[in-house]
Amino acid sequence: MILKMDRLPIELPKPKNPSANDAAAVQELLGGKFGEMSTLMNYTFQSFNFRGRNKLRPFYDLIGSIAGEEYGHIELVSYAINLLLTGVTKRGLDPEPGPLKNATDFRNARHFIASGQSALPMDSMGGWWSGENVFSSGNLKMDLLHNFFLECGARANKIRVYEMVTDPTAREMVGYLLVRGGLHIVGYARALEKLTGVEVTKLLPIPDMDNKAFPETRKYEASGIHRRLYTFSKDDYQKVALVFNGPHPEDGKPLEVVFGSPDGYPAPDLEEEPQLSAPSGDHIDPEMFKDIAKKMGIKF
Repeated sequence: MILKMDRLPIELPKPKNPSANDAAAVQELLGGKFGEMSTLMNYTFQSFNFRGRNKLRPFYDLIGSIAGEEYGHIELVSYAINLLLTGVTKRGLDPEPGPLKNATDFRNARHFIASGQSALPMDSMGGWWSGENVFSSGNLKMDLLHNFFLECGARANKIRVYEMVTDPTAREMVGYLLVRGGLHIVGYARALEKLTGVEVTKLLPIPDMDNKAFPETRKYEASGIHRRLYTFSKDDYQKVALVFNGPHPEDGKPLEVVFGSPDGYPAPDLEEEPQLSAPSGDHIDPEMFKDIAKKMGIKF
């Protein structure tokens, strides 16, 4: 079960220059082969399918903890895409002037035809995410090695998207994911070391570019979250520290396990796009809800 909170892991700034083409590039980090949907579903199915869990509990706890975090990463990338898409077409209720006519010049027309100018489960070229991206072999070594490779591939794509998109909304999101994805790489490397004796952390970082090259990552690393694994449960996954421990391979400081989740920040309230009937509901009077809430004792 997942305890869902109406929060994002970081606070996203509003875009300085909303761009549908930037949003299309960021889609790769959501629904691409190495995107957050792939990391979530790989680790989720591996945790569901884990055999011999009692014997190998620390490895199960690691995969399960990281799977819990990936759900929030999907949400974070989606909000970044939505913010980049907000306001890029002409708002209004009159369809006759063609309020979406500039959308024919944008790379991903589906953002305007198939959705309310918002994120979709697809890559940067409009290809739908597929369950074919899920690898769950049942063999622990193979799954951990795959996860290490998957996170390294995701890191490479994040760096390239960072270099493509200069808006602070996208770069703040990518900077955070570089830090947290780096931690996941270290986690799977440590697990492989415990399981095989091979010093996998000597390969890091992959690609060979330190996070300090990205200004947005520095405050996150200064706070220590590049070393901090969250279990996203206060009571479960208690044995993960038997695998996730020792010094961080880059700064030598100790790896930590936090039983629970970060506090997070309120998700941005996305503006309406009436030309796409998003969200519609113009007949709804917000005061009606205030009256109902008052009668029911609900804070509004």
